[in-house]
Amino acid sequence: MLVRLMYASRAAESVNQEALAAILKKSRQHNPASGVTGVLCFSEGLFLQVLEGGRLAVSQLYNRIANDARHRDVVLLTYEEIGERKFAGWAMGQVNLSDLNASLLLKYSETATLDPYAVSGGVSMALFNGFVATASVVCS
Repeated sequence: MLVRLMYASRAAESVNQEALAAILKKSRQHNPASGVTGVLCFSEGLFLQVLEGGRLAVSQLYNRIANDARHRDVVLLTYEEIGERKFAGWAMGQVNLSDLNASLLLKYSETATLDPYAVSGGVSMALFNGFVATASVVCS
């Protein structure tokens, strides 16, 4: 059974580009073996990530993230059983938010600031899908 999970968290410490690259590299090395795919957005200390794969593998990965000291305020935004993946081609893609048009944020929230804590899980997923559709996704 395939599932899709979306969560948000705040970085416990400052995350620079080097640290973010290390997180993505590790994900891209380990996720294929467990069948997990997904996309990560990171902006101003905030992680927004969608994970897809088998129920057990996704649940185990989410639990590791939720218990990781590098994350705080971990919130499960959506969890659903799915018939097919949206992000099958990415062991872990990254949305390049520097290319994002602020009007997309304003479409779904009060301000042009990414804040999944201030909107519903459904709105967060719609916004995330908009990120993927309008911003470039880095996969390497």
